[in-house]
Amino acid sequence: MRNKLLSLMLAASVVALTACGANDNGGAASSGAPSESAAASPSSSGAASPSGSEEASPPASDASPPASDEPSASAPSASSGSSGTKTDVPGKSSDSSGDDPADIATVAEPESVTVLVNKQNKLPDDYDPSDLVYPDVRFTFTEKIEKREMRKVAADALEKLFAAADKDDVPLAGVSAYRSFARQKSLFEAYVKKDGLEKARTYSAYPGTSEHETGLAIDVSGSDGKCAATDCFAGTKEAKWLAEHSYEYGFIIRYPEGKEDITGYKYEPWHLRYVGLDAAKEMHDKDVTLEEYTNALAVSGSAGG
Repeated sequence: MRNKLLSLMLAASVVALTACGANDNGGAASSGAPSESAAASPSSSGAASPSGSEEASPPASDASPPASDEPSASAPSASSGSSGTKTDVPGKSSDSSGDDPADIATVAEPESVTVLVNKQNKLPDDYDPSDLVYPDVRFTFTEKIEKREMRKVAADALEKLFAAADKDDVPLAGVSAYRSFARQKSLFEAYVKKDGLEKARTYSAYPGTSEHETGLAIDVSGSDGKCAATDCFAGTKEAKWLAEHSYEYGFIIRYPEGKEDITGYKYEPWHLRYVGLDAAKEMHDKDVTLEEYTNALAVSGSAGG
């Protein structure tokens, strides 16, 4: 009888210990720690997808700014008042950093195809291009939404550029074109809320200072959407073709390699900006940026147009 009771007591103790172990494991699982499979899963947010869809939320990681919609800031930038040779910008003193909205000048002629929009110069808050159209070219998405639009003069030129690329067997696709002030404001505020102002400024632009707001800029990729608005686009046949031929249709590579201290942004071979045939040819032939070209015009007294 005594042996039977001892056996029952030992069995009960084993059951209790097993239950305690299960509760410990359950507690660890319910604490929010990701499982191994979850940790290995790629994040659905961060860099833009090949579809070219806009980021609906701030970047998921420090290294993943919204690739399709924002230029990547270089640091330091001479044109933004950092150390190095400073570049004077028309209508703005050369020591303005552009890091404070109060330091950003409002451009006088926002409709000009050579308008300079950068860290020191912004479009009026109420600027809304009146001639936005949908260029008849391929995009990495099918929806007719805001980011597909461009000003008509730029859209017409883009159609010719894409047609020429097709003839050379280098099919292109649009990734992101126009963005309204309201959209830029929404993006920027979301990034500030997530990462704070200082960090947000390293990958996003103050409302009014994004080239996309002019309606004259567009990010492009190959027709397959691979490397859309990401560093791996550099060196592709599409990037080489654009570098060689875009000026023939009135476009420039807005943020060229080796000019980071002037433009304030790193090399973006995918970012095209329409400036007109004459200006594009001159910038190409002289190997100058829009900042340098605009400054030369101001010095010569022929700025505007």
